[in-house]
Amino acid sequence: MSTHAPSAPRLFAFDTVFDGDQVIEPRRPKRNYTADEVEAVRAEAYAEGQNSAVARAEQEAAQALGQAAEAARVALSTLAEIAHEHRSGAARLALAAAGKIADAALDRFPEAPAAAAIEALGREIEAAPRLLVCASPADPDRLQKALEAAAVRAGFPGRIVLQQEAGRTRAAFLFDWGEGRAAFDPAAAADRVEAALEAALASEGLHAEVHLPPLTEA
Repeated sequence: MSTHAPSAPRLFAFDTVFDGDQVIEPRRPKRNYTADEVEAVRAEAYAEGQNSAVARAEQEAAQALGQAAEAARVALSTLAEIAHEHRSGAARLALAAAGKIADAALDRFPEAPAAAAIEALGREIEAAPRLLVCASPADPDRLQKALEAAAVRAGFPGRIVLQQEAGRTRAAFLFDWGEGRAAFDPAAAADRVEAALEAALASEGLHAEVHLPPLTEA
C-alpha cells in the first residue's frame, strides 16, 4: 500500500468568480507564444528603450547647453571687467601724459593762460575802467607785456593793473574788473579734470558694451 505525502497547504484565493448562474474562470497565463508575438514584444521593448535613450540624451543635451550658457555668462562678465580695467588704465595714462605736457607748456609759457583769458573775456571787460590781474611774481615784465598785447587785441588797451602775489603758483591768476571775477589755478584745474574722469569711469562701471571680433569661416 503506497502512501502520498500531503501537498503543501495553499492559501485560498478568489480566482474563480461566481456571478449568478455563470462561473467566470480566471485568465490563465499564456505559456506559449508565437514567433510573431515574440517579435512584437521585442519590437515594443526596443521602442521603449529607444524612447528612453532619446529622452535621456535630450535631457543631457539640455543640461550641457545650460552649463555652456553659464560658462559664457561668466566669461563675458570677466571680459567686461578686463575691458573696464583696460579702459580705466588707458584713460588714466592719457590723463597723466596730458598733465605732463601741460606742465611743460606752462613752465615754458606761463603768461599764455592769462593772455588767452583776456581775449576770451573781451566783451565782459570792455566797459570796465581797469582790469586788476593778481599773478605770481615770477617774471612780471614778461607777463605785463603779454597782458598788454592781449588787451590791445581785445580792444582793452592801457587798463591792465598787474599785482604780484607771492602765494600764487606760476601761470595762476585772478582777474577782477569790478563787476566780475575770473581765476585760473593749474593744480586745481588738473584736480577737477581727474575727478571728472574718475566719476565718468565709475558711472560707466561694467555696463559698457564689449565688442567681440566677428567669427570668420576657415
